[in-house]
Amino acid sequence: MSLVIADLRKRFGEVRALDGVSFSIPSGTVFGFLGGNGAGKTTTMRIMLDILRADSGSVTWNGVASTELPRRTWGYLPEERGLYPRMTVLEQLLYFASLYRVPADRARRDVDAWLERFRIPQHRDRRVEELSKGNQQKIQFLAAILHDPDVLVMDEPFSGLDPVNAAMLRAAFLEMRDRGKTLVFSTHELATVEELCDAVAIVDRGRVVAHGATREVRRMRGRRVVRLGVTGDPALPWLSIPDALVRRPGRDATEIDVGAAVDPSEILGQALAHGETVTRFETADPTLEQVFIDLVGHDPAAEERTLASLATPAEG
Repeated sequence: MSLVIADLRKRFGEVRALDGVSFSIPSGTVFGFLGGNGAGKTTTMRIMLDILRADSGSVTWNGVASTELPRRTWGYLPEERGLYPRMTVLEQLLYFASLYRVPADRARRDVDAWLERFRIPQHRDRRVEELSKGNQQKIQFLAAILHDPDVLVMDEPFSGLDPVNAAMLRAAFLEMRDRGKTLVFSTHELATVEELCDAVAIVDRGRVVAHGATREVRRMRGRRVVRLGVTGDPALPWLSIPDALVRRPGRDATEIDVGAAVDPSEILGQALAHGETVTRFETADPTLEQVFIDLVGHDPAAEERTLASLATPAEG
């Protein structure tokens, strides 16, 4: 059982949005769909949901074309909120559940349980426009899951959430996965992807540049990271090992990117030979952020912050 995206191609006029996007997602997993702004993530998700039609290619769930699946197969949380601002939370959620023919008494019980879990039962009879952006996002999430979909597709679900609310949403993701649901989401928060996702795909300019289990994608560069803490200069001016690059000098530890042929103990040996007092020494796979930057050439979180700052009028 799996969701299979096969050779999707899509143009908007002269713009080639998707150029042969292919990947597969086993059922019962959390899947991160990563890419910079304009990379093709939202277009791919909308084709999955049959909101858009691809020029060519296919999307299937358990061997059935997405165009032939019942709508209740899918849950969708768009990046732009699709709520009715003047309806109350309860009215809104009961209405969305009714579109999927969920019995009203069951929907009401589920709404009450989720509102309690998300620590907002007091907002049950408030209008959505009166809620904070973070609480609106939680209501949007509930609207996407009350009909118990098999596949939940979410575009930037953590947008506008503070750390506490983001932690609640992450816990909900894991509970749904443990119930056998398949979750697909895009985000610029790569640390969240590393924490949650069983597998990922990275897309750039309409093409998939990496796809697979999260740990394997982190290892695909064939490199490792050495974290070395010393009492001297964290820039490690004495380091002289080919294919070892100091990436991030730091007070507690310096990150060194090394090739697969480099024995990390050589770095430790050079530090001791130089008379350094070593306070930390460990090796690790590269982070998804490092892999992403190597493949795509920029930091998605930094790009998102820049766009947000440009969109926000200066105060004063």
